[in-house]
Amino acid sequence: MTTTQNHPAPPRPRTTATAAMSDAESPKGTMELSCEDCMALMARYPDKHFDLAIVDPPYRDENQPTKDMRAAGSMKSLNGRPPKEYWAELFRVSREQVIWGANNFELPQWKGFVVWEKGIPMDFTMSMAEIAAVSEGLSTVAKLVRIPVQGQKRIHPTQKPVELYAWLLARYAAPGQRILDTHLGSGSHAIAAHYFGAHLTACEIDADYFAAATARIQRETAQTTFL
Repeated sequence: MTTTQNHPAPPRPRTTATAAMSDAESPKGTMELSCEDCMALMARYPDKHFDLAIVDPPYRDENQPTKDMRAAGSMKSLNGRPPKEYWAELFRVSREQVIWGANNFELPQWKGFVVWEKGIPMDFTMSMAEIAAVSEGLSTVAKLVRIPVQGQKRIHPTQKPVELYAWLLARYAAPGQRILDTHLGSGSHAIAAHYFGAHLTACEIDADYFAAATARIQRETAQTTFL
């Protein structure tokens, strides 16, 4: 596998499915995607290896996805919220963090955060907004972004628009940075990172969601080659 990163790539287990893009294939970013537990992925990297982590872990121990999705049988249940060991590893391997679902976790008392307004009607069953915590080195102010969720085909219960990740990257990242995503989910982050020009490392523990996400990424980034 060819990458444009200037650091040695850590070893990967043989059972890991991966994807990458080279400069010859794309003028944009590179990505390495794996179907594995995020704890195993992070354990392979040294301290502060990633410039930034943008993560969207499960928010609850039960009742995920929403009751409407469960009733329709359209989405599989997610694993419970991450244990304390997850947070220790996340802060160890990344210099800065953007963490979705900040109101559901015990996080450092950072001043900065992002409120994403989804454009959902008041009487709809989904949350009208979500909150992301932003680490001190990135920002100390609150930002509000309005990006509608309507119109996107959902393949994951916590799927977010590509435009939302593009907005985050434009404000909190720089092209060429190494970025970590511990919960790939629908692949929206990977698509945005590709066009932004970041070097993304991401994993998804569920094989079905991983297959759906990588198929979507392949459709939406013409230069991606999966190995």
